[in-house]
Amino acid sequence: MAETEAALRTLAQNVRTARTRAGLSLDELCRRAKVSKGALAGLEKAQGNPNFATLVRLADTLGISVSALMEGPAEGRVRVVTADAVMPLWKGEHGSEARLMLTTATPAPVEIWRWKLEPGEEYPSHPHQAGVAESVSVTAGRMVLVVDGTEHSVEAGQTAAFVGDTAHTYRGAGTDTCHLIMTVHLPPGPA
Repeated sequence: MAETEAALRTLAQNVRTARTRAGLSLDELCRRAKVSKGALAGLEKAQGNPNFATLVRLADTLGISVSALMEGPAEGRVRVVTADAVMPLWKGEHGSEARLMLTTATPAPVEIWRWKLEPGEEYPSHPHQAGVAESVSVTAGRMVLVVDGTEHSVEAGQTAAFVGDTAHTYRGAGTDTCHLIMTVHLPPGPA
């Protein structure tokens, strides 16, 4: 429980700092990110339990990565993260999940995600900010990637890349669990 409270305090501080740096009032960030004022005010007070979609909308609006909202200060030149060390940011009803493993500390950050999609289960994503590109590399099983309403089958050993500024969906396909690594390439942030 203490670990969850510490993570929520870090998130609250990072959201306040990013909002202030962007010169946005609480009301303006709520309007742009389409987040209720009560939810954002609670989040900035380290209260509540924001969902994955809310975190993505806030990060996109602030022009930063999701992990920039969630991580504390860098610990050194090399960072090694195991999947069980990070909590899933999304869990499906049938066992699917998405874990943000880390984000590179570079001018144009890259988020690295581990996904597990159960057959038939899907995650619909809203369009990201302009300049965001994604890639999905399936390591086991099969998935369907839907971009702009067009379905693309991606199987083990295949990688698909696309521009993320349009609606897209990830869906488990076939009869086995699909495992994939996703990278989200973000545009350079403010200096």
